Amino acid sequence: MSHTQRKIYSVYFSPTGSSRLAARSVAYALKRELNADIEDIDLTPPAARSEQYCFDNADTVVIAMPVYAGRLPNKIAPDIARCLHGGGSTKLIALCTHGKRSAGDAARELLLVASQNGFMPIAAKSIVCEHAFSAKIAHGRPNAADLAQLASFGADIAWRIASDTVSPLPFDADTPLAPYYTPLKEDGTGAHFLKAKPVTDASRCTRCGKCASVCPMGSIAADEPDSTAGICIKCQACIKACPARARRFLDGGFLSHVKMLENTLGD
Repeated sequence: MSHTQRKIYSVYFSPTGSSRLAARSVAYALKRELNADIEDIDLTPPAARSEQYCFDNADTVVIAMPVYAGRLPNKIAPDIARCLHGGGSTKLIALCTHGKRSAGDAARELLLVASQNGFMPIAAKSIVCEHAFSAKIAHGRPNAADLAQLASFGADIAWRIASDTVSPLPFDADTPLAPYYTPLKEDGTGAHFLKAKPVTDASRCTRCGKCASVCPMGSIAADEPDSTAGICIKCQACIKACPARARRFLDGGFLSHVKMLENTLGD
């Protein structure tokens, strides 16, 4: 995809919807203030990440990504680097959504990826959202107040763009990125659930295929929705989307980690 007209782009990887909401809140504030055209690019489906997206220097791209263990999702970051291409100085606003534990080094990682791919980062923000693992952590966020702050953030940037006063956002591009956070169980020991996958309650499953349609890894076959054959990134998309509440995690390490998070971060 390529283009020559100035536009605002709302770009996001958003299995549970929070990053989409954040990106659109900022992008549509820019659209209103600048009276510009806008387009959404949803990179959640695997097929979308196999495309190439090229942007002009007159464009402004708002990109939102979730934070996984203090970094960008490790199975998704290479796709983002491969499919998004700025024109050399395409303005970019980086947003990272996290479930209250920590934004970690994700924003800096996103800024690095963007700056290496022809974008000029001009702003960045980390946003607390309801934790994907538990609705007991930052429940209902981003809420109305959060969304109002994001709209104001976007409007302020729009003013800078309109007045031609934008400048590159300074950030540390040299220090090695922090390692991924090691999840802990309730007793403080390491929680090991890398290979854990959700299981399906056959008595509840209606085989509607919704889980297969929302999996960002394409790991659930539509004709076999009661299994997860491929990679699972623990995004919870299939669990949240299931109308019958038929999918859940039973892995002990994962459940203990969720309990630890609820005990330390719960509302």
